[in-house]
Parts: sequence; structure tokens; C-alpha cells
Amino acid sequence: MAMLEVKNLEVYYGVIRALNGISFEVNQGEIVSLIGANGAGKTTTMQSVVGLIPKRAGTVLFDDHDITKTPCHKIVQLGMTQVPEGRRIFQELTVYENLMMGAYTEKDKQRFKADLEAIYTRFPRLAERRSQIAGTLSGGEQQMLAMGRAVMCHPKLLMLDEPSMGLSPLLVDQVFEIIRDINRDGTTILLVEQNAGKSLAISDRAYVLENGSIVLSGTGAELAASEKVRKAYLGG
Repeated sequence: MAMLEVKNLEVYYGVIRALNGISFEVNQGEIVSLIGANGAGKTTTMQSVVGLIPKRAGTVLFDDHDITKTPCHKIVQLGMTQVPEGRRIFQELTVYENLMMGAYTEKDKQRFKADLEAIYTRFPRLAERRSQIAGTLSGGEQQMLAMGRAVMCHPKLLMLDEPSMGLSPLLVDQVFEIIRDINRDGTTILLVEQNAGKSLAISDRAYVLENGSIVLSGTGAELAASEKVRKAYLGG
């Protein structure tokens, strides 16, 4: 069953067409990746889906709702949350305050407390630094905070934009394992990622974007075995 359906999506920056009528879907319970080189349209796709940039044409359906023209904050209330490229945490707030912002729709204090403890269990470094100003965290810790903040609102679909960017190989491994764990707990994942090898390894399905068009699709294993994908994105 499709949780997210994107149909014939077109996006322009001025007179330049950034997305050429792309269509894809994410089924409930899946991890789906969008891979491609810089400038292929991956981030544009994600930002247009959540309403951060306008669409010229196409439709977006989420959980049986047409969200094509729905404001971003209402999309969050429907159960779709994004961890943006560059993390975008609240730099001057503490770790705890950032997590509170992730749960701004939660009115049940007991549930908030339980959710907070669950995040601290999943991310022990955040528990250790709960009173620390978020802007002073390391890059890996900031990524964990951005992911924890997103999970605090119980998303049905979690969208992650370049979660491994700027991280050491060890931290990259940890981030991808956390993504697996979040998915195993019942959250559907849409992953935009330049590290094609890592993303395909955890993906049920994936799409390859080139110059604003989807040029290949298949299971993660199929694309990882594709000669074209190996040459273009996996180093041979």
C-alpha cells in the first residue's frame, strides 16, 4: 500500500526546469532511497513534497490525502516529518529544548516524557548532553539531535536529506544503523543520500535521479548490482 505517491512532479527555478515530471511512490513500512549526483534534483524533490518550494505541476498524495497544496506545518500534523540537509537544529537552544520543539504537537505530558526517555535511550550521547547548547555539539551529535527531534512527533513517514553529509566513516555507519532501527520500529523512510552504497544496502527500493528525471528504479539489491549504477555511483 502506497503511503506516499508523487505523480508527474515539475519544479522550476525561474525559467530553469529542475524536476521533469517525476513520479515515484513509497509503500508503508519501506525504506526508499533517491540517489544521484549533486544537482540531480534530490533535495528539490524532497522540499517540493513537503511544501517548502512551489510545484509547477503534478500531485502529491500522502496517506490518502492530497497534500499538493497543503502548507508545510499541516503536512507535519498529518504525520510526515523531514530531517533537512545540514540538520537545521536550533543552534542557540539546548538539546532538551530542541527535542521539545520536535514534540510541539504533543499535549500529553506523560507521553512526552516517555518519548523523551525513548530518544535518550536510542541516542545516549543526547542524554549526556541534554543541557548543552546544540550549536556546540559535534557534527555527528547534531545529526543525531536532528533525527531525534523528528522522531519526537511520531511520524508515519520520516524523510532524511543527506544524513551522512560531513560525517566520519564510523559515524556514517552509526547513522545508517539508526535509520534501520527507526524503520524496524514501524516508521516508513524516504532517504535522499549521496552515499549510494550505504543507502542501497538498507533500502527496499530506490530511484536514480539524473538532471531532474528518474532514469532507473528497482530494489536496493538490483540497483546495487546494476553496472550503470556501479560505474556512476559506487566507484566501478
